[in-house]
Amino acid sequence: MAERKKRRLRKSSVVLIIVMAMALGALGAFLYCQQFAKADQETAAETASSQPTEEATPVTTVSNASMFMVGDALLHDVIPYDAATGAGTYDFTKELHRIGAIAEPYDLQYYNQETILGGDELGIHGYPQFNGPQAWGDAMVNYGFNLVSLANNHSLDMGTVGVANSLNYWKTKTNVVTSGVYTSQAEREAIPIHEVNGITYAYFSWTYGMNGLEPPTDEPYMVACYDGHEEEMLNQIKAAKQQADVVIVAMHWGTEYVMAATEEQQRLAQEVADAGADIIIGNHPHVIGPVQWLNNHKTICFYALGNLCAAQFDDCRIEMMAALNIQKTVTDGKKTIEIKDVKTDLMYQYCTDNCHNYEIIPFAQMTDDTYVANHEAVYEQYKPIVTQLDPTIPVGAF
Repeated sequence: MAERKKRRLRKSSVVLIIVMAMALGALGAFLYCQQFAKADQETAAETASSQPTEEATPVTTVSNASMFMVGDALLHDVIPYDAATGAGTYDFTKELHRIGAIAEPYDLQYYNQETILGGDELGIHGYPQFNGPQAWGDAMVNYGFNLVSLANNHSLDMGTVGVANSLNYWKTKTNVVTSGVYTSQAEREAIPIHEVNGITYAYFSWTYGMNGLEPPTDEPYMVACYDGHEEEMLNQIKAAKQQADVVIVAMHWGTEYVMAATEEQQRLAQEVADAGADIIIGNHPHVIGPVQWLNNHKTICFYALGNLCAAQFDDCRIEMMAALNIQKTVTDGKKTIEIKDVKTDLMYQYCTDNCHNYEIIPFAQMTDDTYVANHEAVYEQYKPIVTQLDPTIPVGAF
């Protein structure tokens, strides 16, 4: 009996030893496998980390807006009289059809409305205090002109009534942006932001003065005059640059009938460029002036485009048209703006000796001397005016 009990104990001990051995073996195998699995994971991680990671392709979007520019619409009375077709009606097609056809494809089309469009009710007047028919504005808008400068030395020629008539007229042209003449201080201080083809822009118009005329004392905001208000002008441009992709500034400046940029113009141009203007469009001299890049090709300055339409003679008949492209590139949220493809060319304001048949004709469309005697020589004579400050400016690129 005791012997059987001893055998059972020995048998149980053997089983226990076998079970423990198996358990230890299983544990060892498990730990062994875990070690290799960890090593494999580390090796895989090292291999993965050693492989070059693919960088995400930068997302780039490019937007473009084209812009066309011409100069002063200074409507001496003979011009609307020549275009009159009846009581209070006018047809400016002959005067404008050539330049209108060139301008039409552009997204932005600029000109300076030098003569206030007070309408026939105020009488059509020429020099020295001008007033023009609103039918002229209709003709320009019909050709697509949509960026109009109103601040100039003739802005107050018809007083506050003329300003009111003009502004009321332009407010009916909902696709046209004007600047330079205002109905309130808040309107003058505002910075409207406009958009074309995904590019935002701000547009301002300033003049040196108004031929000695002053707005009413209770309406000093009426015309944007930079004389005595340069800081206001520059601060406005700086603020606009923080909000818009592009800032366009029209400057009525310079010396009449002088085909060169004065020191004062060049000083102002640099300050306006430094404040943030991308495009500076100058007028007032009634003759063409130079074109110049400023700030390492960041700002383009047209010192004077000359006339668009006027009953003046000699140098004043030589006019400039210009164009450029505004390109906005956004790559992964980073924006760059480039003014590119700048081009210029010359036009001529034709009329007969008795001040009839007014017509604007580009020199490039002249095939003989019908409009200008020795037209090829005249063209070559005036081309250097455009490039006198910057020989890289293209002339004749249209």
